[in-house]
Amino acid sequence: MARSLTIKAALSWPIQILIIWLILVSQVSWADTTKVIVMTSYPQEVVSPFEAAFEKQYPQYKLEILWRQSRDAMAYFKDASQPVDVYWTPAQRNFAQLEKIQAFQPLHLTLDGLPASINGFPLREGNYIATEIAGYGLAINPQGITAAGLPVPHDWHDLTHPAWRGKVALPVPSKVGYAPPLIDILLQGYGWQAGWNLLQEIAANSELVGMGSTFITDDIATGRLLAGLTIDFFTASAIANGAPLQFLYPEVTGYSPAHIAVMKQAANQEGAQAFTSFVLSAQGQHLLFHPDIRKLPVRPSVYTDQPAGYFNPFANNPAFTYDTKRGLARQEITNALFDAIITENLASLKQAIAAIQSASNTLGENAPQVLQAKKLLQSLPMDEATADSKAPRTLDTTETAQWQKIMHDRYQAATRIAAGL
Repeated sequence: MARSLTIKAALSWPIQILIIWLILVSQVSWADTTKVIVMTSYPQEVVSPFEAAFEKQYPQYKLEILWRQSRDAMAYFKDASQPVDVYWTPAQRNFAQLEKIQAFQPLHLTLDGLPASINGFPLREGNYIATEIAGYGLAINPQGITAAGLPVPHDWHDLTHPAWRGKVALPVPSKVGYAPPLIDILLQGYGWQAGWNLLQEIAANSELVGMGSTFITDDIATGRLLAGLTIDFFTASAIANGAPLQFLYPEVTGYSPAHIAVMKQAANQEGAQAFTSFVLSAQGQHLLFHPDIRKLPVRPSVYTDQPAGYFNPFANNPAFTYDTKRGLARQEITNALFDAIITENLASLKQAIAAIQSASNTLGENAPQVLQAKKLLQSLPMDEATADSKAPRTLDTTETAQWQKIMHDRYQAATRIAAGL
């Protein structure tokens, strides 16, 4: 009996090896080496032209698009059982975090014709590289502005005039994804104190925009609002769909890049590298001029074929170079300060500025009570050195609530002083 079992066991080894071999062969045959999985947050109208052009040039590959917003993408990447080949999206913080944990593999790219920076603004970091940039500025309704008898704004300061009251859209950085760099561009471009004071004055004429980034262009297109602080690609998309809008780039502006990277765990590394190279090629960069896309290429040479009136960032010399790393590091603090200075105290802020403007018209800009009220209104709960020293860190609600109370009390006091009470 024991001998019989031994023989059966011995005979089972070839069978076991055969089964294992069949499993491995079947896995190889099932593995789709033509499929390239690309994770992105870009909408269909952006992805489709790239997908069609890439598959035409590389018929051996087939793109599979995995749509994920920034937060969802990071949660997805924690699940190692579901690999992604390429990450391609406008999410600066995600790329910085993924690079830090070495989630990307080196890019095998020919960098000829792809500058490392634009006006000092970096276009590649480590193993990820910018594929396009978006510029910050003003979306306006020219017809509505003319009908209202207002001059066309060309600078951020133009929106501080009392005639713009109730006609401006201002995004809240803690609620709108593209807004934190926009706010920090003004803080870096004009200086911490002057930047916050500028934001206060714009806010006094504004409706705040929370969730829903297209809200700004929708309301400006209808004429309910006439101007808004935003990023160019939302306006470009609205214009492509017939909205009567125009986008203006102020002298003090900055850029937000979209990046691409090949994941270290990519199942189809050759296909991933091919797609990355295609997006950055002259052919891929030209697709950004498509009426449904209208983004700013990072390959300067393609601007020789740009559509009429298209903005060329490489021909623009901004007044300063925005420090992205600094902005990202202190983003949580500037978001919280914006809420304390503006979002949570908007009614009190508007009341104080209206009282100061009234007193200024009656008594003069240099009247003691006007200067005293303005100084109180413009006093901030934190200076820039302190903000930078605290970044990055998690803020507690007690601290942010204290900032809100400080600003509320100052606005109330400024109103009383301006009114001579």
